[in-house]
Amino acid sequence: MSAAGVRLDKWLWAARFWKTRSLAAEAIDGGKVEVNGERAKRARQVHEGDEVRVRQPPFEHVVMVRGLSERRGPAREAALLYEERPASMERRAAIRRQLQALPPPAPGRPTKKDRREIRRLKGDD
Repeated sequence: MSAAGVRLDKWLWAARFWKTRSLAAEAIDGGKVEVNGERAKRARQVHEGDEVRVRQPPFEHVVMVRGLSERRGPAREAALLYEERPASMERRAAIRRQLQALPPPAPGRPTKKDRREIRRLKGDD
C-alpha cells in the first residue's frame, strides 16, 4: 500500500474491474475510464476520495476510491477498495432488468426443418 497513490491501471486491476492489467490499460487508453470527471491516463495516480467512472458496456460504475492496493487479492479485499454510488447501482440494476426482459437470441442458423416451416409460412411452397 502506498500513501502517495497508486497507478490507475494497477488500482483497476486490483479492484477487479478487469482480469488483467493490460486490459485495464487498454480500457483507459480507449476513454472508458474517468477520474474526477476528467479522462485519465494509465499512469495517473489514484488517491483515496477520488471518483472513478468506469464504462463496461452496457454498464457504467461510478465509484469512490476507499482504499489503495498494488496487488490483486481476493474479491472480498477488492470490494473494500471502493464504494459504489447508490445512483450508479440503481442504473445498473435497471439496465440488468431491461436486458433480462428481452427475448433470448435466435439459436443460430435454421435447420432444414426450420427452413421448410419458414417457406410454408411465407407461402413459397
